[in-house]
Amino acid sequence: MILIARAGTEEAGMRLDDGAVRLFPQLSKTRVRKIIDWGGCTVAGAMVRVASRTLRAGDEIVLGVMEPERYREISYTRDELLLENADYLAVNKAAGLNCQRTPYQLKGTVEHAVALYLRSIGSQEPARVIHRLDRGTSGVMIFPKTKQAAAHISARLKEGRVEKIYWAIVAAEPESEQWEVDAPIAKVGSARYGVATPGREARTRFTVIGRGVGGFLVEARPLTGRTHQIRVHLAHCGLPIVGDSTYGGEQAPRMMLHCRAMTFTAADGGPVAAEAPLDAAFREACAGRGIPLVPAA
Repeated sequence: MILIARAGTEEAGMRLDDGAVRLFPQLSKTRVRKIIDWGGCTVAGAMVRVASRTLRAGDEIVLGVMEPERYREISYTRDELLLENADYLAVNKAAGLNCQRTPYQLKGTVEHAVALYLRSIGSQEPARVIHRLDRGTSGVMIFPKTKQAAAHISARLKEGRVEKIYWAIVAAEPESEQWEVDAPIAKVGSARYGVATPGREARTRFTVIGRGVGGFLVEARPLTGRTHQIRVHLAHCGLPIVGDSTYGGEQAPRMMLHCRAMTFTAADGGPVAAEAPLDAAFREACAGRGIPLVPAA
């Protein structure tokens, strides 16, 4: 929820937190301070994270209000990285985290945590988000450490030369062990996409890699990069992902979609590869449905 108000003469000279409470009486001062601290406040179009900022008459204040349970501190240490070299680092994004800042938050996003890590190693480079995972998806995210590395991986992504492997749990039995979906995707709602014409070209290859008594583990290799592509293509096949309520999946603690691996060739010709382990919720979902996992998982 976005709240917008303009400071008047009554709020001029007040602290930002005091003025915000006056303008948004439905929020407590503690809640306002948390929103400011987490990067969910702008004043006159600029993000402000200092509650004592003095207001001026006419300042437009925008607060992004999210559910209290969404506030979650995250950070990365060198030992937690999936990959780090001179040009790239990779992290295992947890399900439930936003990849990048939103009108609701900066702090608590993967982008912010990576930016803090870069500063901790003496780098002044920003955390450049060059590919995204949905909030409910876990797995590999690769960040370039330089402007040149960002240009290189961005070009590889645009050319379809970054191999991405996802794992998904579905409840229904696929009709084939391997298949490919070539079906255009278009936006069909405020936060929904679907197979539709006209739409953007979208192709995904699927392979069943695990069978259980109550579900199936499917490997997905997207050959294009459309929003919600794997989710939409599986739902189009009558195989909505477990936990994906947007597209008809069975209820679960999280959406069971995981970016298992990403691989591409660096500018110097060497390989860049990262592989992310499964979290406890994904493993438990497989175990609960009798789906065996290979030892390397």
